This record gives sequence, C-alpha cells and structure tokens, in this order.
Amino acid sequence: MRREEVQPLLVQATDRLPEPDLADAAWAAGLTVRRRRRRTVLISLLAVLVLAIIASILIEAGAGGRADLNPPDREPTRPPGYIQPAGQIAGLDFWVAPPPGSERFLDRLDTPLGDRLELPDSVRSLTENRLEGIAAVVLVKESDRYVPLLLGSDATWARADVGLVAVGGAAPLSSGAVAPDGRSVAFPQPGALITVNAPTAEISRHDLPSGEYRSVSWIGDGERLLVSGPGVAYQVLVGEGGPEEQTVVPVAPARDPEEVTAPFRIQTGSVMRYLFNGRWTEDSRLTLPVRSWVGQTFSSISGTARLFVANDLEPVPTRGSQAQVVAAISTLRMLPSRLLVLGEPQGNPPRNQEGAGDRPFFREPGCCAVLGWYDDGNVLLQVHGWILAWNLESGRVLRVTELAVDQVALGPGLRY
Repeated sequence: MRREEVQPLLVQATDRLPEPDLADAAWAAGLTVRRRRRRTVLISLLAVLVLAIIASILIEAGAGGRADLNPPDREPTRPPGYIQPAGQIAGLDFWVAPPPGSERFLDRLDTPLGDRLELPDSVRSLTENRLEGIAAVVLVKESDRYVPLLLGSDATWARADVGLVAVGGAAPLSSGAVAPDGRSVAFPQPGALITVNAPTAEISRHDLPSGEYRSVSWIGDGERLLVSGPGVAYQVLVGEGGPEEQTVVPVAPARDPEEVTAPFRIQTGSVMRYLFNGRWTEDSRLTLPVRSWVGQTFSSISGTARLFVANDLEPVPTRGSQAQVVAAISTLRMLPSRLLVLGEPQGNPPRNQEGAGDRPFFREPGCCAVLGWYDDGNVLLQVHGWILAWNLESGRVLRVTELAVDQVALGPGLRY
C-alpha cells in the first residue's frame, strides 16, 4: 500500500462512527460536578449539626442541668469480698491485716499444705517417690545433720538422701530455696551449694569459694541462682548454660545476705533489678518509712514483695512496738503498689498509757516475713504460727495453713 492511499481509507472508516454532541457531553459533566458539590455540602452540614448537638449536651451537663448522657452512677466492679483501704502511707493505699487469734476463722485457700503443716509420721525416699512439683520444703534434725523433706503438689512427702550441716549456727534452709519451676531445691552450705532435683532424685554439689553462705534466690530460668553470705555473693550455674559460660560469677554483695535476690530486690530508697552479669540497676524509686527490712524479696509477673519494720506511722498510731508492713510493689507502671499492716489485737493499755487501748498496736520484729507468691495476685506470708495469703485485688487476707514446723520454704507446687 502506497502512502497516498492511507488517508482516504482512514476518512472512510471514521465516517461510519456516530458524531458526538459536544453540548450534551458538557451538560452531563456539569450535572455530575453539581451533584458532587451538593453531596459534599450536605455531608458538611450534617457533621456541623452533630457537633452542635454534642456541644449542647456537654454544656448542659457542665451547667448542672439534666442531659441525655449521664456519668456512671455506680462504682467500678470490685472482686468478691472487697475491702476498702484503711488509708495511705507514703502515698500508697494500705490495709490492716486481721489480728492474731483470728487466723483460724479466716476463709481458707486450699493447697497441698492442708489445714495444718506438720512432719509426717513416715516418709519414703525421693528415689522411690519422685515428685513433679515441690509445694514446700522442711528440714528434720538428725544428730548433727539436717535432712530435707519435700512435699509434692500431690500432697505426698519424699525424703532427700543427703545430710546438711548448719550455716551460721542455723538450719540451712533459705526461704528462696525452691526453683521457679518447682522441680529443684537448693541449700547453702559452707563453701558449697547443694541442689536436689525432685523428678530425677539427683543430688548435686556445686563448689564455691570458701565462705558461710546463708541465702539462695533462683533466677527465673531455673538454670542459675544467687547464693550469698555476709558481704559476699555469687551467681551459680546449676544447669547446662551457654558456651564457655562461667560456673561461678561474683555478684555485688549486700550487708544483709537475704537482700541479694533476683529478678528484683527491694531496699531502702529503691527497687533494684538484677542484670544477670553480677550487677544491679535501679528499676524505680521507693519512699517508705522503713526502719529495717526482713527476709527476702519475692517477685511475680507484675510485682515484687518484701516485709519491713516501720518507723512511726502517722496514719496508724502504734502502741509500744513498730508496725510490720508487707510492701507489694508493682513493677508495671499501670498497676498500683499496696501495703499490708500487720496489726495486733486490742487489749488493755500498758501502764501509764491511759486510753491506749483504743489504738491498734503491732507484732514484734522477727514475727513475720514474705514467703513468696501463690499466684500473681496473692502474696504468701508467715505470721507467727500461720501461713496467710494476701489478695491484692480485694485486700482480703486468707488462711493457708497452720504451722507445726519451725521453718518452711514454699514452691509453685502449692497450685494444684
């Protein structure tokens, strides 16, 4: 085909197509734009009207008039048995525990410890009765040695075939003895650490630099723990560990061996976090009227707890003794911290203190200590001859068990 033939053919083809009416096309486009503008204007008018209605409701409510939207007239839902706090200490809500003598009348938290924790009449060897979870550990004195008895989550007892010697003139049972998985228990010894694995009945010795160690506190992974004595502390690897990991690592010590705990330790002025490299860092500041701390710090998923002997408490007048206070400090910023004051029963006022019988007074130092957590909402504590549980949500104190043993360490096997 020659070039001069192309143009005639194109004219012939296009001649068969309908010719558009440009005026009609312009009118249709104008109507579309008009409808769009009208829709936009209507939407804008509706939005302004809704905002005006909301504003009038808010103005009416703020002026004290009746409005269609009223604030809630009910308090937030509270857990069963909720108790209002008695007041505040250092800006924290506090509750007062039931007085001594009332423990047996408290509602009971059911655990493998039973209604009364006492030594069994007979007990099988751990090699014969291996335990999947440890609920509690006690020691039996045999001649000059201490033998561990383990109470399992199934409420059966087993005897670990090892003889332990005293440390610092006391039984070698630390309140932090049981691992967080409830499978192992550790005992401090002079220049060593002894561990007992409940499911396998394996007993291991871990040598340490010479020293008299008194306190153990497990790290959350269950592979390592902290062991400490006066002015000395170490991190000890009792599991497999990582490649070329040191078995014993020095840790910044404390004057009080029971202060060396992981993952947190509560001390005067702050809550400290353990960094797993032998050092500590400040997690939060803490202002409490502390005279002295008692026992170890125990941590849950969202909090940490320890007991202190208080200085004079203005919100809670004392009568001849210092208050014992459980501090449950939240490690999450959105949750509150709480205090439980351990009160004494009302009685006749001491001589020369007329009218003092109208005020609460308190247990003597050394009576009480935190023993751990039942779960994330219940702190376990020993008070004289009882183990109690303080529920942080309701403020209630529950009876766990009466103690017929001198000393006990608790484990997660308390939860069936």
